[in-house]
Amino acid sequence: VLDVKTGAGAFMKTLDDSRELAKAMVRIGNNVGRRTMAVISDMSQPLGYAIGNALEVKEAIDTLKGEGPEDLTELCLTLGSHMVFLAGKAESLGEARSKLEEVIKDGTALETFKVFLSSQGGDASVVDDPSRLPQAKYTFELEAKEAGYVSEIVADEVGTAAMLLGAGRATKESVIDLAVGLVLRKKIGDKVEKGESLLTIYSNFEDVNEVKEMLYENIKVTSEHVDAPILVHEEITE
Repeated sequence: VLDVKTGAGAFMKTLDDSRELAKAMVRIGNNVGRRTMAVISDMSQPLGYAIGNALEVKEAIDTLKGEGPEDLTELCLTLGSHMVFLAGKAESLGEARSKLEEVIKDGTALETFKVFLSSQGGDASVVDDPSRLPQAKYTFELEAKEAGYVSEIVADEVGTAAMLLGAGRATKESVIDLAVGLVLRKKIGDKVEKGESLLTIYSNFEDVNEVKEMLYENIKVTSEHVDAPILVHEEITE
């Protein structure tokens, strides 16, 4: 019952359903002798800013450098702290978090990522030079039609818009375009001026009108200030 950029975990529509599932999963894990915890995190909007394969890899590299989006960094530290603690590598969640913050700060996390890439036959040089990642031919800005505050970003529909670009599969036969996708410039609660970019579209075709229409339908701007959603709702241990 957790979500990271890879989409690991389970997606539930309500907090009550999430809590029920989380507690059931924790009970199952503990009953078979596995120390288990669950984190209920927000999925009302995309995590981080990038949506799409190479774009998300670039964002993950930035996060390992300590330069990633605040929400993605915070969730990684929260989930990672639980994993380190459950593995018995720290006496408390606080100590586990400090260990994670230190390996980001001293570069160990980034170097370990390079080892992971090389061991799986990947090109580790992209870590130092992300421009080696697949690049889209075209970029387009989705400009705000009015000034105000971003009040809603429908995550699954924004994901569908990215799929229309080729960033995801419509069917199992679909071929994924690793270069394309979306990068948000505004999140829920952010102020935006008329004409300012809400997001950038990365595409390998020029006609993105259908994608823009879908995005406008699912990114709402209101005149009244809106608070950013709570990232971590609950941490369940039993």
